[in-house]
Amino acid sequence: MNRMTNRFSRGDKMRSALRGWLLAAAFVWLAVVSAMVSPISSWGQEPVLQENRPTLVEITALARTKIVKIFGAGGFQGLEAYQTGILISDEGHILTAWSHVLDADGVTVFLHDGQRHEATLMGYDPRSEIAIIKIDVAGTPYFNLDESNTPPRLGDLVLALTNLYGVATGNEPVSVQHGTVTALKPVEANRVGGRFPYRGPVLIVDAITSNPGTPGGALVNEHGELVGVIGKDLKATGADIWLNYGLPINDIRGSIDDILSGKLVLDSADPDRPRPTEPMTLELLGLRLVPDVVGRTPPYVDSLIERGSAERAGLLPDDLILFVNDQLIASRRQVEETLEFLHRDDPVSITVQRGRETLTFELEAGQ
Repeated sequence: MNRMTNRFSRGDKMRSALRGWLLAAAFVWLAVVSAMVSPISSWGQEPVLQENRPTLVEITALARTKIVKIFGAGGFQGLEAYQTGILISDEGHILTAWSHVLDADGVTVFLHDGQRHEATLMGYDPRSEIAIIKIDVAGTPYFNLDESNTPPRLGDLVLALTNLYGVATGNEPVSVQHGTVTALKPVEANRVGGRFPYRGPVLIVDAITSNPGTPGGALVNEHGELVGVIGKDLKATGADIWLNYGLPINDIRGSIDDILSGKLVLDSADPDRPRPTEPMTLELLGLRLVPDVVGRTPPYVDSLIERGSAERAGLLPDDLILFVNDQLIASRRQVEETLEFLHRDDPVSITVQRGRETLTFELEAGQ
């Protein structure tokens, strides 16, 4: 009997010890949670964070207010007619990708709250394929680029905010994807209409951003800083792999500043301007450009006419034309339109990008 009593006594002690251990563990867990988030003071109020450190939910909510939905050209060509933009000032300046969507007389922008605005194209940089458009608005939330000073590193968490598949058309929030930075390096890649002109390092991420509507979207780090701008679809050279990437914001600050300062502004030719009776042509310059297969086909040199002016001057296939007579060029079609206003006897200055170099050549018809 005493043995039975002792046995039950030991069992009670073990159960009591187990309950004590579980209770202690529960208190430790509560202490950890309490260290991160303080208790809700009253029903319906948001938790107050210790040390004012925002959660990812709060970072996402704020970042979404700085993203816009852009609608323009493309639908009649069988291409998507929408993409994403990033507010970078409280005066309505929007950073986005340079694409066929902007090839329209009217580009419409929707803010996060559903406000609709018509946008004006300020300019673009063909070397990085970014553009800035502007809407007439003031006091909007925006990403302060001067605060985007945390260099991204491998393994860093990123949030990709985009108008993925055009899901958001009015006041619907843009889509958010969670990922990490998997590589930071230059890439060799192709797309329809030519090669990728950007020669700096890009952020490769494991979030699937290579989809319709994502160009111009934002890559945001865990501090809520803008670290990258999502570019247009790219396929790695020599492999059937679509790249999910962003242009590092610190590496394209020069392009952004040049557009805002008016150095990279597109000047449309005046249709009433007199045209010469004998205009300049690509053939007279000894140039063949890539076929005009998509809206705003990049003006890459496809081939050179043997012993023509371009070949003798030193141009090469795959050169990307940036300027004709100091006029910023946006597409293959614009090269031809610009030449139409030049007489065939006039010298022509052509600036191209070749790899990481920017080169200027002086050409004359038949010379």
